[in-house]
Amino acid sequence: MQYVVSRPRVGVFIDTQNLYHSARDLLERTVNFETILKAATRDRELVHAISYTVEREGEATARPFIYKLSTLGFKVRRMNLTLHHVTDGGKPIYEGNWDMGIVADMIRMMDSMDIIVLGSGDGDFTDIVEVLQERGKRVEVISFREHTAQKLIDAADRFTHLPDLEGALMPARVKNGGAKGSADELQP
Repeated sequence: MQYVVSRPRVGVFIDTQNLYHSARDLLERTVNFETILKAATRDRELVHAISYTVEREGEATARPFIYKLSTLGFKVRRMNLTLHHVTDGGKPIYEGNWDMGIVADMIRMMDSMDIIVLGSGDGDFTDIVEVLQERGKRVEVISFREHTAQKLIDAADRFTHLPDLEGALMPARVKNGGAKGSADELQP
């Protein structure tokens, strides 16, 4: 007799800016999104992989990075930064936030997933984590412990400190006259 065993269906939702800025600020490194995708899908069926990026309008520097994400299997959702306001000192303050878009995609796609993997440390996601769990979904978070809200860690079924994943960070760039990074190292 033969048994059919289905693998859990997983969706991966990456807040690219959140992980990028955490890696840069904490370790002066960049994130290897291929490693994150492999860790998130291990022995599971990938049904969705979406990376959310923010870029300045008309700026082409993010194109190699976005292309690389696409070749890894991510659907890339892009948003242009918008001018939020100008400070009294004349400094422009820009805004670009995918939180509601990520939540909307999770809700829209939740019936096709058993496990949701969130790549972000933003505590604003705690409520959607709890809603998904109430609907019988397992929610895992991959991020930097130092930049992850404790309430998000507590709510997640599993939390993975990104630097604990072997190969999750790109090699440090050489300073002072080092070669420019390849498309693998480019970030938004």
